[in-house]
Amino acid sequence: MKKLHNLITTTVIALSLVSGYTLAQTPEEKGLAIAKERKARDFGWGDSTAKAEMILRNAKGQQTVRKMKIKALEIADDGDKALTIFQQPRDVKGTAFLSFSHSVKSDEQWMYLPALKRVKRIASRNKSGPFMGSEFAFEDLSSFEIEKYTYKYIKDDTVNGELSFVVELDPVDKNSGYTRQLVWIDQSHYRAQKVEFYDRKNSLLKTLTSFEYKLYLDKYWRPSKQTMLNHQTQKSTDYVIYELAFQKGLKEKDFNKATLKRAK
Repeated sequence: MKKLHNLITTTVIALSLVSGYTLAQTPEEKGLAIAKERKARDFGWGDSTAKAEMILRNAKGQQTVRKMKIKALEIADDGDKALTIFQQPRDVKGTAFLSFSHSVKSDEQWMYLPALKRVKRIASRNKSGPFMGSEFAFEDLSSFEIEKYTYKYIKDDTVNGELSFVVELDPVDKNSGYTRQLVWIDQSHYRAQKVEFYDRKNSLLKTLTSFEYKLYLDKYWRPSKQTMLNHQTQKSTDYVIYELAFQKGLKEKDFNKATLKRAK
């Protein structure tokens, strides 16, 4: 009986310590843990191809539609590589954008402009500029990497009908156009449901909302539509994916700045 009593006492103490550790977890530790789980659930997809369009709207609601196709490649121990080729309308046809995301060092990005017949590198200090006249900045097109930010859990909240963690992300890169981001990550699948972007004056600049998530390969969730609203100009951009396929056999040689002029 005494041994049983000692066993029960030891178990209670152990559970108390575990509970105490959980309660003692700082907002920064919890934020980082959520970010790591989000990344872990989206690892291993390999490569993908997509057909998509961007719908650009000005403050009066007038819109321009741009169609493109995208290739992406997951890189082990670093950020992803992505190639976007514009197909319509005629004034942007043939424009190609190549992005090498990195987890630690600055991202590398290039644009091929058919009118100039040359490849232009996007400087790190210009990453906050608009991508092809849209409300997406060049830095918004980088893959999510843990090392790019510091983290802080803020609260629980519900968005898009999903109970979510709200986590503050502070960019490590001094060239970022944002002082911070607030990200709503749903607790069911760790998907980013909404992101608020704050400018260098710490004023709300943009909100990105994701809709109609679909499951691929029984593991990877992707939104069919994302809307970026600029609160300061009232302009917006919809990013809509029509076709998306994974594991198409893409290789690193398919993402080469030397072949941007011939990208199709």
